[in-house]
Amino acid sequence: MTVRAILGIRRWRHNPLCRPTDRHEAWLGLSALLLMLVVAPLLGRLCGSLTGDALQEAVRTQRAHRHPTTAVVVREAPDSTSPFARAAEDVVTEATTRVSVAAVWTAPDGTARAGTLSTTSETTAPGTRIRLWTDDRGAPAMRPMDASAARAHAALAGVGVTLLAAGLVEAARRLAVRLMMRRRYQLIDRAWAETGPDWGRTGTGT
Repeated sequence: MTVRAILGIRRWRHNPLCRPTDRHEAWLGLSALLLMLVVAPLLGRLCGSLTGDALQEAVRTQRAHRHPTTAVVVREAPDSTSPFARAAEDVVTEATTRVSVAAVWTAPDGTARAGTLSTTSETTAPGTRIRLWTDDRGAPAMRPMDASAARAHAALAGVGVTLLAAGLVEAARRLAVRLMMRRRYQLIDRAWAETGPDWGRTGTGT
């Protein structure tokens, strides 16, 4: 519909049957198309750039304050449960593959730490070594975000904003066209109300 309106702008300008609302609808379609093809991608790129900068800063901060180390399993934690003791439908879920273990590890300042960790390792016998990330104080922490993951999240944010902006423009165009059509019908009804009573009467109203 928008494309047909745009292609007909030049033809309608010299058409004596063209109504002002037709030209308005055509220009509205052209403006909406330009917004979707130009402005929406620019907004998406800006959002993706800002998001990427923020995520890359978060990556640098996490890499500066999170440290890899190795923890040694002492024993399974008392509250850990074997996945085979749970319901059959729960065995295949990711949560059933995590086991809590008591372990010891070394903090970044060289002091020994001990605590309960959650691991997906299939081997949790005493003496098993598991990889661990800690913060500056030696407390367990999440693995820092990868730079590639940050770029992927930024790209998704940019695409999402582009699609959202284009969708809002199209929704606004449809709403404007609907209002224009309603106004057009109101004008037709008003004109018919003025001329309708004289319809078919030769010489009346002259």
